[in-house]
Amino acid sequence: MARSTKEEALETRARILDAAEQVFHERGVSQTSLADVAKAADVTRGAIYWHFKNKSDLFDAMCERVRLPMEAVLEENASPQVADPLGQFLRSGIYVLTMAATDERCRRVFDIIFNKCEFADAHDPILIRQRECHVDGMLRLEQILGNAVARGQLPATLDIRLACLMAHATFSGLLTDWFFSPESFDLVVEGERVLAASLYALKAAPSLQKVQEVKEVVS
Repeated sequence: MARSTKEEALETRARILDAAEQVFHERGVSQTSLADVAKAADVTRGAIYWHFKNKSDLFDAMCERVRLPMEAVLEENASPQVADPLGQFLRSGIYVLTMAATDERCRRVFDIIFNKCEFADAHDPILIRQRECHVDGMLRLEQILGNAVARGQLPATLDIRLACLMAHATFSGLLTDWFFSPESFDLVVEGERVLAASLYALKAAPSLQKVQEVKEVVS
């Protein structure tokens, strides 16, 4: 009986998350109430509060179903034991772009994050959580590029903070532009070429070197 009850609770939680994903995508996050999600999931509001503290908690759990596998890939790539940090980073980037373009759940959640979140309050818990994820991602990217420098794949003179900014802007820009206008380019095929070009720039662009080294080159 206990096993059955636990399984039923997990099934209810998954149904609520599926419903939230659907309604957030259709109406936008700010225009969706927990009552809307409860109706779509065919559960009571009490059932939602049993599993989630509030709408931001529900939103975060919905994102986690997509975010966690990708965070695991980034965390693995950030390990100093990775023999080919740049190559692994490119492969991981292509994996994320492919999932965004072809996996139904991943595509819907990304679309919600990029196009269906309306932040009017700087203290919105959803906005705060999104910023935390951004900071975590930048830290992992910094570790990956640092490992690439340590293994001689990138110049020791590279300004890693600036390099992280460029790499992240390239990657997030691809996703933002594609979700805004999916028919404008092939996210996987052309996205791979853009990512590869950005990695080449990390190796060759003088403007990405540390300030002192740039001054010496100019002089």
